[in-house]
Amino acid sequence: MDLEISYSAFCGERLIGSGKLGEMLRASKAFLDRSGDPNLLIFEDQTGRQVDFNFNGTLAEVLERAVPAPERVGPGRPKLGVVSREVSLLPRHWEWLEEQPQGISAALRRLVDEAKKKNPGEQRARRGREAISKFMTAMAGNFEHYEEATRALFAKDNARFAQLIQDWPKDIRGHLLCMLVEFSKPDPADA
Repeated sequence: MDLEISYSAFCGERLIGSGKLGEMLRASKAFLDRSGDPNLLIFEDQTGRQVDFNFNGTLAEVLERAVPAPERVGPGRPKLGVVSREVSLLPRHWEWLEEQPQGISAALRRLVDEAKKKNPGEQRARRGREAISKFMTAMAGNFEHYEEATRALFAKDNARFAQLIQDWPKDIRGHLLCMLVEFSKPDPADA
């Protein structure tokens, strides 16, 4: 797992493929063509969320469909990557924002940028624990010690977490430990 989005595909307790989108899709398509087993769960490693892909057709067709569609262009400055969304604030917040130099949007961007600079390592670790938790819930929610392992994860007790999952299936345990190590590293953007 690096700065680019990575994915992991599982069939039951077995890891089928892991890596960048193309790598994972190639491994998954080959597995599906060989086995015919449609019970594939695919996870986005950085978020832990489950994602679906259409594996019908050739590998080239699968890869072509998997390329993300361009984002919808709406109000704002799309060439700069600006996205317009609704924000609900109390009147006192709007009043304060309206008093800020360079406008409300610029003030909100500054506040977000300042908040992101505070404890980026801890923010990365928190996002990592949430991703691990989502993956664990989907893949290990019925396993022995699941609840205790979840508590250890959020208590940042990595040794206890590793101990509690030691009897889980090898591929699931290995993936969880890999994620734990990856999200415990300092963010490369902070270096």
